[in-house]
Amino acid sequence: MKNTKIYSSVFCLAFLFFIVGCQKEHEKDNSKSQPKSNYIIVSDNDSKTIQNCIISANIGHDGKNCPGCILINGRLRHQDCQGYGHVCNVSANVTLYNNGVAAYAVTTDTFGLTDQAFFNMPDRSLFVEYDEKNNEVWLNIPAQLVFRDSVSHQFTFTGLYYSNSQIYANN
Repeated sequence: MKNTKIYSSVFCLAFLFFIVGCQKEHEKDNSKSQPKSNYIIVSDNDSKTIQNCIISANIGHDGKNCPGCILINGRLRHQDCQGYGHVCNVSANVTLYNNGVAAYAVTTDTFGLTDQAFFNMPDRSLFVEYDEKNNEVWLNIPAQLVFRDSVSHQFTFTGLYYSNSQIYANN
């Protein structure tokens, strides 16, 4: 009777270690690390051409060492939380339009990125998701200086494209 309890206990422990080990191995195989600083969250909808999204990216650099990175009224000036670098984490709600040939995004929150009339967007690769074959999907935004629309007060980012790897270094 005593031996039966010991064997049962050993069997239960071995089974428990086996289950935990399998779960950890499964997690290790299927959990690629998602970049935390540059990504896009796409809302669930059936449309492949128009999607509401939240973009988040680390951008901007220290103004102490910047002689000026944006030309305003004929003078170079530094603008906090804009341009190359990774000092600030910014987020914005956007509507992403994709007709299969070209993609562009229009902000839907007026002052999510800045309260300025312009935004100096550095080139960024934003992690989107893993596709059905477990390949990475990235949305790439080329560097661009965008200006607010005079009526809607929104920014429009153009030249966006998808890839299966990170194209820009996000520096």
